[in-house]
Amino acid sequence: MAHSESELRELRRIAATLRGNLIEMIPPGKVGHLGGSSSIMDVTAALYFNHMNVFDDPKDPRRDRCIFSKGHAVLAQYAAFAELGYVSHDDLHKVKTLDGTLQGHPDMDHTPGIEAVTGSLGQGLSVSLGMALGLRLDGSASRVYCIVGDGELDEGQIWEAAMAAAAHKADNLVAIIDHNRVQATDATENVMPNEPIKEKFEAFGWNAIQIDGHDFAQILDALDAAKACRGRPTAIVADTVKGKGFAFAEGKAAYHNAAMNEAEYAQAQEAVRRMKEEA
Repeated sequence: MAHSESELRELRRIAATLRGNLIEMIPPGKVGHLGGSSSIMDVTAALYFNHMNVFDDPKDPRRDRCIFSKGHAVLAQYAAFAELGYVSHDDLHKVKTLDGTLQGHPDMDHTPGIEAVTGSLGQGLSVSLGMALGLRLDGSASRVYCIVGDGELDEGQIWEAAMAAAAHKADNLVAIIDHNRVQATDATENVMPNEPIKEKFEAFGWNAIQIDGHDFAQILDALDAAKACRGRPTAIVADTVKGKGFAFAEGKAAYHNAAMNEAEYAQAQEAVRRMKEEA
C-alpha cells in the first residue's frame, strides 16, 4: 500500500516529538534506557499514530494491543502515551519515582495503556501469544504487537513461543524485532551470535520481513503486509540503530542504560530541535 509524503512527514514529526519526550524523562544525571528506547521509537510512532486501532480509553476492548517484551525500553511507550493523553506530560518528569505512575519497567496496575508486566526478558512473546489466542476465541478483530529486543532472542522462551505461535496459526500476532545489534554490555554478535534472525523465524513457520526500522514507508508497508498475512504469525526484523537520533549514543552499549551529562543533554535537546525542523 502506498503511503503519502504528508503521512510520512507527520510520522517524522511525531517521532521527533516522542524523542523529545524521551529525554524529558531522563535529564542530566538520571539513569535511563536511552539506547533501546530511541532505537524502537520510529516503530512506536508508526504503531500508535498510524497503524494500530487506539482509542481515548486505553481499555477499550476494540483496541489493538502492544506489549514491550523488552520492557526496559518502555520509555518509548511512555513518550507515546503522553501524546495520546493516557498520562500527562508532568508524569514524564516522575519516571522511576515513588510518587510517579511510570516505572522503569512496565506496570499494568498503575500505568494506563500498559497491557502486561514485562522486562524479565523472554516472556513477552508468550504473553502476547496468549492474548492473541484469547482475542481469537472471543471473535475479536484486535491484533497484538510484541516488541522484542535482538539480545532478548538469547532467551529460550522466545523460541518456545515462536514454535507455539506457528502451530496455532496466530495470524493476529506480530513480533517486531528491534535489531539494533547492541545489548546491555556489548554487541550481540560478541555476547551470543544469533544471526540469521529472519531465516530463523521463517524456519519456525513465521512470515518474516526485514526492513529499515527508521524508514517509515518500509515500517508501514511491513505492518500492512503482516495484517494481510493469513494462517501464520509475522515477524518484522527492524534494522535499527541503538541510540538513534543522538549522535553521542548511537551504536554504543554504554548508553543501553546510562545517565547523560549536561553537555550530552544539551546535544540531545539540539538534536530533537533539528529533527522537528527537518520533519
